[in-house]
Amino acid sequence: MRGDGGPTVTPWEVEGEIDYMRLIKEFGTEPLTDDLVRRFELLAGESNFMIRRRVFFSHRDLDKVMEDLEGKRGFFLYTGRGPSGPMHIGHIIPFYFTRWLQDRFKANVYIEITDDEKFLEESRGLSYDDVQRWSYENILDIAAVGFDPDRTFIFKDTEFIGQIYPLVLKIARKVNFSWVRAVFGFTPQTNIGMIFYPAIQMVPTMFERRRCLIPAAIDQDPYWRIQRDIAEGMGYYKTAAIHSKFLVPLSGPAGKMSSSKPESMISLNEDRASIRRKIWQAYSGGQPTVELHRMYGGDPNVDVAFQWLNFFFEPDDKVMREIEEGYRSGSLLSGELKEMLIEKVTKFVEEHVARREEVKDLINHYLRDGELARLMWSKKFE
Repeated sequence: MRGDGGPTVTPWEVEGEIDYMRLIKEFGTEPLTDDLVRRFELLAGESNFMIRRRVFFSHRDLDKVMEDLEGKRGFFLYTGRGPSGPMHIGHIIPFYFTRWLQDRFKANVYIEITDDEKFLEESRGLSYDDVQRWSYENILDIAAVGFDPDRTFIFKDTEFIGQIYPLVLKIARKVNFSWVRAVFGFTPQTNIGMIFYPAIQMVPTMFERRRCLIPAAIDQDPYWRIQRDIAEGMGYYKTAAIHSKFLVPLSGPAGKMSSSKPESMISLNEDRASIRRKIWQAYSGGQPTVELHRMYGGDPNVDVAFQWLNFFFEPDDKVMREIEEGYRSGSLLSGELKEMLIEKVTKFVEEHVARREEVKDLINHYLRDGELARLMWSKKFE
């Protein structure tokens, strides 16, 4: 979606203030309803605060995934990462939700590292060696999330392409240039690698002969629109998806966090001092002075620290209600709210860095040596 003077939401760019209900309408997805959430939580045997709070707010065919679960057919999960640089907090949060899904449903997880796309994306200006270096670093961060090594396969496109190329060709033959130009906005100046690439990103949705569920931010949805139009004609299920909102940047409540704007984000290896400095400077919904804040209170709808806590860093609903009430009433100051977030983000990053070191010896398990990895390398996708 590109709006003249309005927000832009594409797989490569998110800018402006996002109206999520408008996205649902324009992308043709469905909102997560209370009834759907209750049914899903019953099947999961547990509630997840990111669904309760509608951090994941939209879906395609989640009801069919639940029918598959009730019919004992199960499903599999697919997500990915474009290795264009270091990962930040906004990148890693959907992987934690994906791991929760794996834990609750004992599902296989396929994680595509799109090193080919990031090399082809000329605006990035990355060399092939740059992309390979970031691929390794990003894989370490993803592995640190704690996926089941025997139910998880992480693969780089440039390494695994030989296994999947026959299926890539079958997909590519069904998708013409006019179609991808309309969906992705390609122009005559777009290099031919980028034009071909969507066929590669669709392949993992067909790794198993049952339904795929993709947990991802909604900007990635255009790929799945095409897949859903061609999958059944190829003998596969239309993929299902559950879409997340974007974690707002530290600079304000519009757009999404970006590695190209270092002051707007916190990386997964940020040091304590930097975390404190960046969060302390984050956009606030408070009043200009303590006296005014005590009198009129703050606005949590635009306050970045509140939004981050609600998005991921404070899973307890009762605590979040108390924080919101305190902030709106003025009894909780902006500085106090930021201190809460600083403590939680610092703890999260330090624990992530420690786990990252621990999983270095497990990387080959995810890539080649684990049960699912060995199966995938021996499988023929024809």
